Amino acid sequence: MNTPPLISYKHHRYPAVIISQCMWLYFRFALRLSFVVMTMAERGVVVICESVRAWCEKFGRQYARKVRRQRGPMGDALHLDEVYLKINSICQYLWRAVDQEGQVQDILVQPKRKKAAAERFFKNVLGTCQVPRKVIPDSLASYTQPRAEILPDAAHIRDQGLNNRAEISHQSTCLRECRMKRFKSEGQAQWCLSIFSEVGNLFALSRHSVSAASYRELLNRSLGIWASVTQTAAVQ
Repeated sequence: MNTPPLISYKHHRYPAVIISQCMWLYFRFALRLSFVVMTMAERGVVVICESVRAWCEKFGRQYARKVRRQRGPMGDALHLDEVYLKINSICQYLWRAVDQEGQVQDILVQPKRKKAAAERFFKNVLGTCQVPRKVIPDSLASYTQPRAEILPDAAHIRDQGLNNRAEISHQSTCLRECRMKRFKSEGQAQWCLSIFSEVGNLFALSRHSVSAASYRELLNRSLGIWASVTQTAAVQ
């Protein structure tokens, strides 16, 4: 595997550790830009909303790619669901695939819910994860033929109750959409939600199922990966 290029922070007034902290607050907690600014001000760092926005646009996708490279193996069950987003008064659909642990494997914003859209989504997901052992979609009929053609060896289980993992994962999207007062374009929604999902996966630690000591260990590991991704480990 090729080593990803280093992120350059040249010609920025603020050091990398401040930029990465603002990015972490924005993408991890679905905060408004103004909330990020106030949080940093409480820590003695004065930044403005436009600076944080520019950093997110410049570094967000680079961070997400490096987080994806460092994530562990995903589960072998593929839970699929789609939810509509209204963008500029036009109905779009957010397709989402999660594994049995609730980790988001991939998302794709598309204008349709037809067979061609389902086929494109399957191909997009398989480009980023292992071949699943079973596929658990909702009741949408568009999944049936593409699944049979692209994943002929995977078990196809259509059960609304078993698909709750994918449906629950949409809750964070609703929160982000509310914070941003709706997405302005299909590209913006794809960009933001893909980064949001990768950072969310990194810090999705299932606190209820582990001991306090194990949780601290997992949290420190995730924070260490974030520091490595943002190249701020040496200045922590």
